[in-house]
Amino acid sequence: MKLSKVQQKAFEALAIKELNNMQGSFIDIAKKENNLILLSPTGSGKTFAFLLALLDKLNPKIKEIQALIIVPSRELAMQIEQVFKSMKTGCKINSVYGGHAIKTEINNFSEPPAILVGTPGRIDDHLNRKNFNPHYISTLILDEFDKALEFGFQEDMKLIIKRLSDLKTRYLTSATAIGNVPRFVGLENPKTVDFTTKQKVDSLSIFEIRSEETDKIEALFRLVCTLKNEPTLVFCNHRDAVKRIGKLLAKNDIPNSTFHGGLLQTERERALVKFRNGSTTLLITTDLASRGLDIPEIKNVIHYQLPNTEDAFIHRNGRTARMQAKGISYLVFSEQEEVPDFITSNMTIKMLPEETFLPDYPQWITVYIGGGKKDKINKIDLVGFFLKVGKLKSNELGKIEVFDKFSYVAISTQKVNQVLKLTAKEKIKKKKFKIDIAL
Repeated sequence: MKLSKVQQKAFEALAIKELNNMQGSFIDIAKKENNLILLSPTGSGKTFAFLLALLDKLNPKIKEIQALIIVPSRELAMQIEQVFKSMKTGCKINSVYGGHAIKTEINNFSEPPAILVGTPGRIDDHLNRKNFNPHYISTLILDEFDKALEFGFQEDMKLIIKRLSDLKTRYLTSATAIGNVPRFVGLENPKTVDFTTKQKVDSLSIFEIRSEETDKIEALFRLVCTLKNEPTLVFCNHRDAVKRIGKLLAKNDIPNSTFHGGLLQTERERALVKFRNGSTTLLITTDLASRGLDIPEIKNVIHYQLPNTEDAFIHRNGRTARMQAKGISYLVFSEQEEVPDFITSNMTIKMLPEETFLPDYPQWITVYIGGGKKDKINKIDLVGFFLKVGKLKSNELGKIEVFDKFSYVAISTQKVNQVLKLTAKEKIKKKKFKIDIAL
């Protein structure tokens, strides 16, 4: 496989040692084929694969939107935007999604990006308002297409694609097989790049936990205690269950974050930030977190409520044992529950100890700063501020994430009170910002 000059430059910008087999195969085939379906497990690097392929489709002389990427969730839109910006191509990308200020999105169209990524409803809204010109869009990418259909976005996508009159290239991605592709997509004789059957299953260990209680919360509590502070996702089927379990665990001194579709965008971002930086090592979530999110390698996946379908089971487990890593999946059963027919893997019964000890409190606490990129603040500014003004050592300062209007910094739990006191009246770049613990 040989990369073009623009692809090679983007590849080097991300400092990746080499492309994996899936990425190399897709990019090779994309040089010859315009209608492609990419099937590959969660976490295998599909985003980088189709973005690299897309680079060869962009014409720097055209100052209009040339590529449209439709995704099922706002988090996925944001993740794709960040990955592309990290590639330092010189091409502009914007994201649009519900929960984001529409005025900001409209202003961004004054200088149209080369790539627009967004959720179906928000893209359709902008088209109805005639906020951007769709007539130069020649490449369409439907990322996590099966999830978009599952979320009920079929009509929105159909209306959007109908307005794209000059499409030459169509990419469709999914972590599982999707059956017949709807006619409105316009995929004619597509070439399928299928790496789903190549996923290694021997890297995933599956354990069965039996609860004497119908509620199962006691079994979950004891299981979490045995896992200590290992990064863990706990999956529930409904957001009400997520909220209830999160509160019950917190009441029993188990720090956690919750993540579901009923939260505000800022609340969802904060939950993911705290999980990424280690302020919480336990994320209670719906299937919304089963794919398309920028979260670190997860060692443990717990199915507190059993998945309803085989696809849901695959996607949840796809959050662990990614690439060459090993992972563990726990299924928590009540006495009345039976193993679903689609779970054919051999499970080992795990007995939980009667006596449990609470995990240590996380090493980090997340601090909120009320300023971000719009205030010309970057990571280097915050490193200098907290090392100098907050009197931290480098190993007492954790992951830093800077958003448009605010930032988050992970600070050693033992030093956070000191930092808040020292920085209370100080300025960053000659401006006073709110600095406090992110709750």
